[in-house]
Amino acid sequence: MKNLAGKIKESFDAFEKDATLQLEKSNKAAGTRARKESLELEKMLKEFRKKSIEHSKK
Repeated sequence: MKNLAGKIKESFDAFEKDATLQLEKSNKAAGTRARKESLELEKMLKEFRKKSIEHSKK
């Protein structure tokens, strides 16, 4: 679960960087990368939720 949390943090950092570039500099490519990263984050967060629930039942 620690490994997953680390991946989520890395992914969020990449998302934040690209989203900032899009907002501040109107970088369209960064916006595309941020949207793609947000989809990956969604998947990882759902996985984290499942593992967290399993862990709490132990």
